[in-house]
Amino acid sequence: MVKIGLQFKATLENVTNVRPVGEDFRWFLKLKCANCGEIPEKWQYINLIDSVPLKGGRGSASMVQKCKLCARENSIDIMRDTITPYNAEDSERFKTMVQFECRGLEPVDFQPQAGFAAEGAESGTKFPEITLLEKVSVFDLPPVGQHSKCEH
Repeated sequence: MVKIGLQFKATLENVTNVRPVGEDFRWFLKLKCANCGEIPEKWQYINLIDSVPLKGGRGSASMVQKCKLCARENSIDIMRDTITPYNAEDSERFKTMVQFECRGLEPVDFQPQAGFAAEGAESGTKFPEITLLEKVSVFDLPPVGQHSKCEH
């Protein structure tokens, strides 16, 4: 089992506390099979609601899938306690927003979509639905156990 953190970087102007909202928030990822290196073209998502049992009664994960190339069963799970907001003082710096427990699947790309919320930095005004779509660059998968970076 490997823990991989998704690091987020953004330029925040007059907003703070950017965070995913709800257990149904979808983390859109491209996932690589750690066994054979296969990376499917389509985006896949995981969320906190989905829980799939692992073979052999070893618990559950947000996603369990069989690799189409090597047929190995792999899983990835969102570590609920690691979800952290991105604040005004974090602006222009990488910060880990979430960590994933990976067993055979490694995230190699992240696509932000709808489902984020934020607040006015000085006013406290609530922005319950913001969409982060402008992607500046993508991350490369680092050596196992290190944090991945994604700039937005």
